[in-house]
Amino acid sequence: MSPGGAAALAAAVRSGERSARSVVEEALQNVGATDAEVHAFVHVMGDEALKEADAVDAAVAAGRDPGPLAGVPVALKDNLCVRGVPTTCSSRILEGWRPPYDATVVERLRAAGAVAVGKTNMDEFAMGSSTENSSTGPTRNPADLSRVPGGSSGGSAAAVAAGMAPLALGSDTGGSIRQPAALCGVVGMKPTYGAVSRYGLVAFASSLDQIGPFGATVADAALLYDAVCGHDPCDSTSLSEVPRGSGGLDQGVEGLRVGFCTDLVDGASDDVVRRVREAANALAGAGAKVEEVAVPELRFGLSAYYLIAPAEASSNLARYDGVRYGLRVGAADVTAMNTATRTAGFGDEVKRRIMLGTYALSAGYYDAYYGQAQRVRTVVIEAFARAYAHFDVLLGATTPTTAFPIGERVDDPMAMYASDLFTVCSNLAGHPAVSVPFGTGDDGLPVGVQVLAPALGEELLFRVAAAVETGAP
Repeated sequence: MSPGGAAALAAAVRSGERSARSVVEEALQNVGATDAEVHAFVHVMGDEALKEADAVDAAVAAGRDPGPLAGVPVALKDNLCVRGVPTTCSSRILEGWRPPYDATVVERLRAAGAVAVGKTNMDEFAMGSSTENSSTGPTRNPADLSRVPGGSSGGSAAAVAAGMAPLALGSDTGGSIRQPAALCGVVGMKPTYGAVSRYGLVAFASSLDQIGPFGATVADAALLYDAVCGHDPCDSTSLSEVPRGSGGLDQGVEGLRVGFCTDLVDGASDDVVRRVREAANALAGAGAKVEEVAVPELRFGLSAYYLIAPAEASSNLARYDGVRYGLRVGAADVTAMNTATRTAGFGDEVKRRIMLGTYALSAGYYDAYYGQAQRVRTVVIEAFARAYAHFDVLLGATTPTTAFPIGERVDDPMAMYASDLFTVCSNLAGHPAVSVPFGTGDDGLPVGVQVLAPALGEELLFRVAAAVETGAP
């Protein structure tokens, strides 16, 4: 794609220097040349994309401004509804389903002049940390095709990392944007809960899910966030006032208080810890006041998350019964049909989480499991509040390790769940966080450094992230 990032690409289209059609054709050619190896996409929207590109070019020719993302190709995670386009969440149970409406973020991308080029692979119903739990097979990390790209938004991260699209959208329930961004070496950001509409996002865990951007740079990710954020009356959890992200990118970090969170590196490999410390030193060198801080309550987040998220998933996924849409397996009666459909339609990880969640919500166990997990969630929120009384942002690792080999953790769910160790607490609290590439590990694979901010701290978050990016090796 054109050098200079998404903003430069859009500027070239708006000025007439490039046509949106030529930009989209180039992106589609890159997908055709690269995706057979990577498998970032499950559906390429070639005809639809070229039609939308032509509409952008027509607006430019008529003297109208198509928007800040004019002609910029964007990849969409396959749990975002696009009218008339297959949306399967990489699950057999939604085979053939074509939504009759667009997600709000898709409408906003179109209004900003962006062009959706395809739907990306993901862990089934966003349940996973490696994009191996997909009915269409795994996505591979462009940095090393033998490694996972992370998950669940691995297809979106890989599409940006491989240069198939300059921007992508994913969803983040426990780290599903930030973790694959770190492993693939791109920027990935989870907004404040309610800052981006969830209308048209196929739900996993409704109190945790958030849609967010991927970009090759912090500026690109901020530009995409700005295009999709804001109040939406179609989403009852949408916030009435939402901050933009790109306003402070060039303001630096002079005088900002940065907490190097020791609990967000505890358990990480030595090479990852080293990179996070280098990022802290880079911020200090840029004028930030960096101090170590312990937030020991964060260590309880993973256990609470893996009770709350499956509980909400067991409720949300009850709608897939073979009656209204998607897969239906014939049987003698309705009960047998429901059972056969869900048995054939859901993969092992989804079944595992449905069973965990149903158990956690069952009579006699609700208070001991789900209720207790919600109390731990409150403890995490209060711990963050105490930390942010002394610091503007927190700094830590995004993932405990660099990308691991495909197949290594498939049969070890606990090891897979540990991939989310440093990311889940932001979801529990509803706070924004971003992963920024910061060099490589000892194996030469990308390392991501995570910046965390309090609720509605997006502008500050991107500001610090830009400084981390500037200091990266």
